Amino acid sequence: MTVKSVVARLCGVALFCVAPLNLWADSGVFDIDRWYAIIEDIKGKAASQNISQDTINATFRSPAFIPSIVKSDRNQAEFKLTLDGYLARTVNQRRITEGKQMRQTYPTMLSRVEQKYGVQPHVILAFWGLESNYGANKARHKLTDAFLTLMYEGRRQEFFEKQLLALMKIADDNDLDINDVQGSWAGAMGHFQFIPTTLMQYGADGNGDGKIDIIHSVGDAMFSAGNYLNRLGWNENEKIVRKVVIPINFDVSLLDGKTKKNLSEWAYMGVTNPDGSPLPVMDMTAGLVADINMINDAKATAIAHSKSNVIDPNAIDTDVAPQPVVVAYLTYPNFYRIKRWNNSNWYAIAIATLADELK
Repeated sequence: MTVKSVVARLCGVALFCVAPLNLWADSGVFDIDRWYAIIEDIKGKAASQNISQDTINATFRSPAFIPSIVKSDRNQAEFKLTLDGYLARTVNQRRITEGKQMRQTYPTMLSRVEQKYGVQPHVILAFWGLESNYGANKARHKLTDAFLTLMYEGRRQEFFEKQLLALMKIADDNDLDINDVQGSWAGAMGHFQFIPTTLMQYGADGNGDGKIDIIHSVGDAMFSAGNYLNRLGWNENEKIVRKVVIPINFDVSLLDGKTKKNLSEWAYMGVTNPDGSPLPVMDMTAGLVADINMINDAKATAIAHSKSNVIDPNAIDTDVAPQPVVVAYLTYPNFYRIKRWNNSNWYAIAIATLADELK
């Protein structure tokens, strides 16, 4: 079999969709037998899960291996943004303005989500804004190809196998054209970027048509997001975070959100509201999160500007050194529910900040 015929079999008529096969991996060899073994294995597992033959046939009508997806998976960039930089990128004025417009566009749907799931409109909008810019960020990968490619790559074959089978089941149950389902290279799809196994568990019909389609239906997408947050235990009567300030010499080991203390304990350690007023007096437990790198930079700046001669060169003379404002966030239970959606402190703070702007 020639290379061209192999490519043709992998891509159907779309010969341009796969780069030269010797570019896909370090070994420089594409194992066509492994590729077809994966396909046959999935066909068997799909049939055993009572997925219809029509869906199975549609899934494997013209399966394509996509080298660029392998490259993306192997070269995921790590962006080292400060918290301020991250918030500037995620909670910008354009996103706030568009979020307010979306609130005016979908008042009834947002109200229905709140009534059914107890998740406020500004919270749903914040997730929608961060996940897809209110649906403006369009996915470009056919998910069946993405999952098959990542299964072939092998680094997380079992995980992506589960995603593909879940996607096939979703398409089957909701009469969707599986070849029309697009998402990110890693398999997230729709307005709120659910992966198929998450959609299988939390998907909800918001527009009453008896189907769940979080890509084409805003109502289904909002209901699914509300259901997910509700199942995570969302409490609409609690704040997500409280912005505070802390002393510059605060113990940074306490600032990862994992240490929980009563508000009175944090207050005793010098945590105050940004205007210097005391924290509210209530029986409430919270964590504390801050940008530790920024705090260390602030300490270094304060030491550099200190004019006094001190025995300890790392000490800060609070009488003469400029005292920077050190911002932190008290983190309440809803914060940790957000982290089950996306396990990032910065993401959870951004959701809270954008939600506050959209109230």
